[in-house]
Amino acid sequence: MNQWNLDGVQLQDIKHEPITEEQIDEMIALAGSAEALFSKRARKYKELGLKEKTLNDGDIRALILEEYTFLKRPVLIHDGAIFIGNSPKVVAAAAAELA
Repeated sequence: MNQWNLDGVQLQDIKHEPITEEQIDEMIALAGSAEALFSKRARKYKELGLKEKTLNDGDIRALILEEYTFLKRPVLIHDGAIFIGNSPKVVAAAAAELA
């Protein structure tokens, strides 16, 4: 994320300031699905045996609201575009958006 120009960008530490229902609904709408926001790398994913379960968007939404580690991070929303995760492709696209 240090490659992004964050001047004028509002940051939210979701560990200390949890995301709201309105925020998750906006992210889901922009991403096209809750699954696009869901991190299967979260420790609780394995602990809760979620790999063996079929999760729908409602289930995923509830899990993200309950436990911040289920949200794939970072998430950047800018001018109606959403960038999720830290893959090189996403980081480059977000950097271009913020340039």
